[in-house]
Amino acid sequence: MEKMNRLLDRREFLKLSGLLSLSYAIPRFGMVPRASQPTPGGQNVLLVVFDALSAHQTSLYGYHRQTMPNLDQLAERAIVYHNHFAGGNFTTPGTASLLTGTLPWTHRAINYNGTVDEPYVKKNIFRAFQNHYRIAYSHNPLVNTLLFQFTGDLDEFIPRERFFLASDGFIQTLFNADEDIATVSWARTIKRKEEGYAYSLFLTHLYEQYREGKVANFKPLFPRGLPNAGGDNYFLLEQAIDGIGNRLVVVPQPFFGYFHFLPPHYPYKTHRDFYGKFERDGWKPVDKPDDLFSQKKSTKTLLKWRIWYDEYLIYVDREFRRLFDYLEGSGLLENTWVVFTSDHGEMFERGISGHITPVLHQPVIRVPLLIFEPGRETREDVYTPTSAIDLLPTLLQVTGQEIPDWVEGVVLPPIAPTSLDPERSLYTVQAKHNEKYAPLTRATTTIVKGRHKLLYFFGYDDLVGRERIELYDLEEDPEELNDLYLARKEIGAELLEELKAKLTEVNKPYL
Repeated sequence: MEKMNRLLDRREFLKLSGLLSLSYAIPRFGMVPRASQPTPGGQNVLLVVFDALSAHQTSLYGYHRQTMPNLDQLAERAIVYHNHFAGGNFTTPGTASLLTGTLPWTHRAINYNGTVDEPYVKKNIFRAFQNHYRIAYSHNPLVNTLLFQFTGDLDEFIPRERFFLASDGFIQTLFNADEDIATVSWARTIKRKEEGYAYSLFLTHLYEQYREGKVANFKPLFPRGLPNAGGDNYFLLEQAIDGIGNRLVVVPQPFFGYFHFLPPHYPYKTHRDFYGKFERDGWKPVDKPDDLFSQKKSTKTLLKWRIWYDEYLIYVDREFRRLFDYLEGSGLLENTWVVFTSDHGEMFERGISGHITPVLHQPVIRVPLLIFEPGRETREDVYTPTSAIDLLPTLLQVTGQEIPDWVEGVVLPPIAPTSLDPERSLYTVQAKHNEKYAPLTRATTTIVKGRHKLLYFFGYDDLVGRERIELYDLEEDPEELNDLYLARKEIGAELLEELKAKLTEVNKPYL
């Protein structure tokens, strides 16, 4: 028996040793190399998404705290969009809208970790840029679920564990066809349960030592804990930024790059350089009453998490500036359109924290959008309301690509050949608990038209009559404190009728 135990321990050790060799570290930026030579006439596109980044808490858009000073400076060389709306209020629908140029009720990636409808597997931004070298990466597993659908149109899909300090991500890589079973088996065998036991007595301890060894040197840099993408998947944003930058200067040109970083998404784990930055500044946001869908978060808790989030934003800001400066030093930006945006926002008000909520107020759905044009040295501000679905046709337009007929967005100003209608209707959709292919019967939708925004909640058991309607004037009341639905009945009725007609239209294929 003792001999068998020794053999078992040795086998486990060898298995783990083989897996450990898969860990990967990326060096910090060193001497900036010159980028590879572009194909004549072809321009690159770099789409950079920082998850859960709300325009409402970005200093560029008037937030009280200076959360993104570098972005403030870079904006002087960009087209800045002030009223830009996400397609959804969490990663899956918001990202799918970016990648397909369609709204959630069209692409149907509406559920948590959902996927796009089958036709949109071949109707995506990577397919549209088929004349470019297409490369993508994300920390976020929900984004990767979508990217897996589009791998047929990607030339290079970087595994998310590539930029983790220590993770169980290699399990998904090795057992891609049986990811769920493999992940559960790994967790049962290796990871210690809350009660303090695991199925493997030896391998568990070895794994824990390996994990602690990988992250120990970095812990002092993050007083609130290391950033992570769930569980043990620790990462440094610096490592991903360095890895992406180093890769982009050597890939073939023209390229289309989609890079979706998890920060400043929860958990809000800022670098020590920014820890405590706003702890004692004395500023407090506008007090707002709890919503019907309140999560019962106290004012004290919301203020604390807002500070943590704001301090995380400064970290994001520094890292984006590092990437921008590195690519500029390489000469790459001379031929590259760079887009800075997010898939959805975040909120710390009305008793609600985060973004997984039926409530679609501005902090959750209004996101930053900056477009850096090659050679641009002056700033241009666009206040006309715009949508995430507009990015795909815009980027195709500026690179001379054909815009597919399935795209629902339009070319953004000032790039658009004609002026954008300021009274154009924009929509955002939240239907997390609706069945994917069923008509939308339990959801929240918004319509923004000019200065007015109407929110329509329907199908929720909490609502009297199972619906709720709110109307706001975003110019007079950007904090959305004064519901005008009863006071401006004509405008409210017109917008509600238009929104309901749209819902009837999109529900028809599923009836």
